[in-house]
Amino acid sequence: MNLLTIVLISLLSWIGDFSQAQKEAQANKKLILLNFSGSDWCGPCIKLKHDVFESEAFGQYAQDKLVLVRADFPRLKKNQLPVDQQARNDQMAERYNPNGKFPLTVLINSQGKVLKEWEGYQPSVQKFIAEVAAYQ
Repeated sequence: MNLLTIVLISLLSWIGDFSQAQKEAQANKKLILLNFSGSDWCGPCIKLKHDVFESEAFGQYAQDKLVLVRADFPRLKKNQLPVDQQARNDQMAERYNPNGKFPLTVLINSQGKVLKEWEGYQPSVQKFIAEVAAYQ
């Protein structure tokens, strides 16, 4: 990774509060990208985060266009989330991932309407960005 990529990735912030994301999306006319991940047990989730979400191209695109939300469901005891965050993740899963698919990435408008879903690993960063951009 070059320095620009590292800086871009550090500027992107994934939040864990959907209502905060909706407010930000409404205020800034952005879409919400919600990613369901199992950060310590789901191989495709880890690969998706590394190859797509931490790529320079995605970082440049997402910075001005998306509010990023991650609902993580780690299994290892050492990685357990605070109770309040786990409750927020459970609420997001109940509404947007009732079948418990991992990874699942959901594009949502500021009113909470699902625009598109991606199941599993997305092998092409450019194709993924183009599919998201089609809804901008």
